[in-house]
Amino acid sequence: MALVNAGVVVLDCAEPEKLAEFYKELLQAEEVDANANRVEVRASDGFRLALRRDVNATAPSWPRPENSLQAHLEFVVDDLDAVERRIVSLGGRPMEAGAPSGPLEERGYADPAGHSFTLRRGAPTAPKQG
Repeated sequence: MALVNAGVVVLDCAEPEKLAEFYKELLQAEEVDANANRVEVRASDGFRLALRRDVNATAPSWPRPENSLQAHLEFVVDDLDAVERRIVSLGGRPMEAGAPSGPLEERGYADPAGHSFTLRRGAPTAPKQG
């Protein structure tokens, strides 16, 4: 018998309802639980994400060093450019300097509340560096 039945990634934010809408659209997820302080969504692959109300939440300052990155989400996608356009249309923003589109295998973003996440191409097309 397993000691843990399921895992849920939880992000603290000031407005969980608004942030849940962003992730429901991005992940094509459904809302599976909600109360005054927490909204949980589940993607079709079973990935679970909860947004918890913390009125004092502040976004990490990554990549600035004064508030180091504690954790981030990573999503595997086929079309980086298409998903980037969707992220921006939903209120997210690119976190990397330089051209926002192109052949990069991995790109960093922030959701509307400032949590960082990465998009990674599903099947690498370039040889690994280093």
